[in-house]
Amino acid sequence: MSVRRADALGGRAAIAGIGATEFSKDSGRSELTLAVEAVRAALDDAGLTPADVDGMVTFTMDTNPEITVAQAAGIGELSFFSRVHYGGGAACATIQQAALAVASGIADVVVCYRAFNERSGRRFGSGVQQREPSAEGAALGWNLPFGLLTPASWVAMAAQRYLHTYGLTPDAFGHVAVTDRRHAARNPAAHFYGRPITLADHAASRWIVEPLRLLDCCQETDGGQAIVVTSTERARELRRAPAVITAVAQGAGRAQEQMTSFYRDDLTGLPEMGVVARQLWRTAGLGPSDIDVAILYDHFTPFVLMQLEEFGFCGPGEAADFVAADALPLNTHGGQLGEAYLHGMNGIAEAVRQIRGSSVNRAPGAARVLVTAGTGVPTSGMVLGADD
Repeated sequence: MSVRRADALGGRAAIAGIGATEFSKDSGRSELTLAVEAVRAALDDAGLTPADVDGMVTFTMDTNPEITVAQAAGIGELSFFSRVHYGGGAACATIQQAALAVASGIADVVVCYRAFNERSGRRFGSGVQQREPSAEGAALGWNLPFGLLTPASWVAMAAQRYLHTYGLTPDAFGHVAVTDRRHAARNPAAHFYGRPITLADHAASRWIVEPLRLLDCCQETDGGQAIVVTSTERARELRRAPAVITAVAQGAGRAQEQMTSFYRDDLTGLPEMGVVARQLWRTAGLGPSDIDVAILYDHFTPFVLMQLEEFGFCGPGEAADFVAADALPLNTHGGQLGEAYLHGMNGIAEAVRQIRGSSVNRAPGAARVLVTAGTGVPTSGMVLGADD
């Protein structure tokens, strides 16, 4: 099984272009318009035209069908189109789908995109409003009657257990929030540009669902982000230096549910991210000490700590001290807490900027960047590397 051995995809595809709209709280335009703007910007960044594109990948949660975006962006015939499920867990998996298509010759240039009006339109933070009868709905039905209606309430259960197990207080989560906002404060594209916070600010912010405070929770954002994937060989001939997809993986753990995996033996970790971590390290031939920058999905601060532990950057219960010590450049764009909540796609773009050396919070000499997608759900991750 592939979960027990390295795969053969690493190094065969690369990210050649990135593009985004502005990130706002009220875009004033449709989600389709946002998607097309981001796609065109990514193609321009790569030095490609819509006529070069023959594949598209997005999220099942996106309202913009591949064929509709293609038509609106001036893209012609498609030989590949795909969608990935599980909300933010799909982010790096869209790149995996694109890389698989490119490596197998099914497509030459694939655009991955995500666009939504998540502040001015549907607000995911409001939780479950209506659920049609389904297997997914039945899983949530075990928790909704008891008041667990929102993503924050679902994460709070695991966060409370984490604090109890390791003898910590909610202040432990503040180090992630402060780090993200420090980077966002220097990023002109970030919503919280020029607005860093302190640990005292975190501790003073209001409770959302104990032990989560307001500053433990990501934003709601309007915007779009697109990523262009092609073969490593072709990427070398384009406008920007390629960010090579060194390894990319998906993962779902045992007893996996969507944000409510409360019947596992242990709630202090993220087994789905453990599956991803093992596969990435196997395929890339790397380990935690080889990573120069980490862009970790930060919809809620506790899950950033758990990810650091799953990847082996530190031991169980030690991640708060690891972050406080600035032991690794983390979420240098400001993350979803500080820059924008684009279901992790803006984090992929930041990883590319780190490889290119164009990040506003550049880590000097960054050659290997870890990126992860949404946690608490079946998820994905990847390692991007500089071209040798």
